[in-house]
Amino acid sequence: MRLLVVEAGVEAPICTDIREDWVRTPLSKDDLHARMNGLRARGGSDSIPSVDHNGVLRFRRRSAVLSPTETDLVSRFAESFTQPVGREALLAVLARTSRPSRNALDLHVMRIRRRVQPIGLQLRTLWGRGYVLEPADEAGT
Repeated sequence: MRLLVVEAGVEAPICTDIREDWVRTPLSKDDLHARMNGLRARGGSDSIPSVDHNGVLRFRRRSAVLSPTETDLVSRFAESFTQPVGREALLAVLARTSRPSRNALDLHVMRIRRRVQPIGLQLRTLWGRGYVLEPADEAGT
């Protein structure tokens, strides 16, 4: 989570990440605590996907079991939740355990899409840029 402190007179930033907010100085201790509590509420641990060492993906009190390769790939997506992940980065993840290929990556992406959909996530293709893992209710917005 990030709270950006902006000086008076500086243009207001645009925050597109649910784990980010901003405040302008001077600010009171009460205002600071209110912003921090708001961030905690929006970016609570259940609203960001996590993958444990057993290959269990958790999101909003739901879970899905992943294969070892899916665990590696989905962990990379979770690190960049709501941000694009390029194909090259995903191929590098595959290279740790096998000989990566474009077809193998496409097959894993298809399987991951099927796994994450029931728990409220969507893996969306960003043509020419890679993929983005995001909440299914926010996809396409």
